[in-house]
Amino acid sequence: MSIKDVVRDLLTGKDGATHDLGRWSWAGSWIAVIGHSVWAAVSHAAVDVMQLAQALAVVAGAHGVALFAKKDTEPPKE
Repeated sequence: MSIKDVVRDLLTGKDGATHDLGRWSWAGSWIAVIGHSVWAAVSHAAVDVMQLAQALAVVAGAHGVALFAKKDTEPPKE
């Protein structure tokens, strides 16, 4: 399995072909939180690992609930 396949599976619905806005939102949020932490570290600012972990947990939890709530609306796997 290539990296392209993994990324496609993360960003598409059950069918593996239809892009999912909820999953794209999750990826963007995750990148924003990690990007902010990297920027703070590069700028020699303090990075509180506990706050980083909490922020990532909130993003994962909120998007997990959103994806669970819309699971019945995804195109079926063929």
